[in-house]
Amino acid sequence: MKRSVSRILTTHTGSLPRSPEQQDVLIVREERREFDQSAFDASVRGAVADVVKMQIDTGIDVINDGEQGRSQYATYVKERLTGFEGELAVRARPRLDDADFPEFAEIRASSTSANMPQPVCSGPIAWKDFGAVQKDIDNLKASVGNGDIREVFMTSASPGVVANFLPNDYYPDHEAYLRALAAVMKDEYAAIVGAGFVLQIDCPDLAMTRPSQWAELTVNEFKDIVALHISILNETLADLPPDRMRLHMCWGNFEGPHTYDVPLSDLVDIVLQARPQGLSFEGANPRHAHEWKLWKDVKLPDGKLIIPGVLDTTSNFVEHPELVAERIVRYAEIVGRENVIAGTDCGFGTSAWNRKVDTRIAWAKLKSMVEGARLASAELW
Repeated sequence: MKRSVSRILTTHTGSLPRSPEQQDVLIVREERREFDQSAFDASVRGAVADVVKMQIDTGIDVINDGEQGRSQYATYVKERLTGFEGELAVRARPRLDDADFPEFAEIRASSTSANMPQPVCSGPIAWKDFGAVQKDIDNLKASVGNGDIREVFMTSASPGVVANFLPNDYYPDHEAYLRALAAVMKDEYAAIVGAGFVLQIDCPDLAMTRPSQWAELTVNEFKDIVALHISILNETLADLPPDRMRLHMCWGNFEGPHTYDVPLSDLVDIVLQARPQGLSFEGANPRHAHEWKLWKDVKLPDGKLIIPGVLDTTSNFVEHPELVAERIVRYAEIVGRENVIAGTDCGFGTSAWNRKVDTRIAWAKLKSMVEGARLASAELW
């Protein structure tokens, strides 16, 4: 990852709003209706070209394809891999805070699309369409061209987040399932880095799953799960250079109580052991915005950099550039200005349905981040 010694760079977490037309194309495939593959591919190419141009026009430094060809940031792998022909018998996975706020839990459950298939792992995992990875790479390369940008990244799901969304009904235990996923996803990770992009490993499993998938565990027991996930991830990434990778963790990209979120202070020492150079995390939403202070007591390892969220991706408020600048400066004054890239809490289109932030507002928020980074840079240099 390229560091800046003259200003604060900007990026985002990966998914960006899709046009209504692109959403429809993705949902047709997600619902397993008949569709024309060539028309689908053309639609994705056009959507990637459009979103790349919008990022460049907005002034974002480190850009990607906006995940325009994916229906969801983790479950996209089910179209590429064997083993996901089973169907989940019980769809709802309760959260610890559901009992505290039952009316809200009911509303949230009803907002999830009832028509979407919910696959489980029901057989051995292997590649059935590795060509889809190359299509992603080719689309992004073609769209970037000679655009005025600092760097290009591409997202890829971690074994842990895939295991969360596509539950195991085949392998003997959780660790065996993770290792099977890692053995296959390793090829996608290597292809992204080999293409010259920065690899972003999406790892919401490192925090988001505590109140849901692992609700029965104590915090210390959950930390053991996080350590296992990091260990397997590091083994999988062992041949890739740390400075060509970044890791994203979050507590779930949705508006809700989040009262059982495990604090970043409980996880940060484990997560910083991950091989990727960059660490992206939530830093703007009302439940985690205060956690910037922990970096006063946590030493950032040599060579690492942080990508704190300075925009809340669940709210239609547009953050003022001066607030963005204030957030950036707080981190920079603690860990060093060259060790900070401004980012977003999570994605603006983590799935092709039930998106909460209006498209124009999402882009206005990103523009505000760019302006806030400019203000912060003037203060820091």
